[in-house]
Amino acid sequence: MAEKVAKLGVSREKDFMYYVKDGSVWKVQRKQPGVPKGRPEKVADGGFEMDTNYIYFVDRDGDVARAKRAIGGQKRKKQGSHRRLANA
Repeated sequence: MAEKVAKLGVSREKDFMYYVKDGSVWKVQRKQPGVPKGRPEKVADGGFEMDTNYIYFVDRDGDVARAKRAIGGQKRKKQGSHRRLANA
């Protein structure tokens, strides 16, 4: 489902959230009550171009991977038959 784009081997810390922006991996401290907002810090430069049709993330191995972006969201369940029974 996901394909690796760059093998970086980023080691993750527990209290940080990692994300990909402009082809680089960034980390920011997770929000905690009573703690001021942390400043983002650049961890690694991936050196790749990002395509808007894909969503990019840091996988378990610390590498950058991408998956096809969902378009249109999930289909909703039909509620027509349930409503007809309630009105009858």
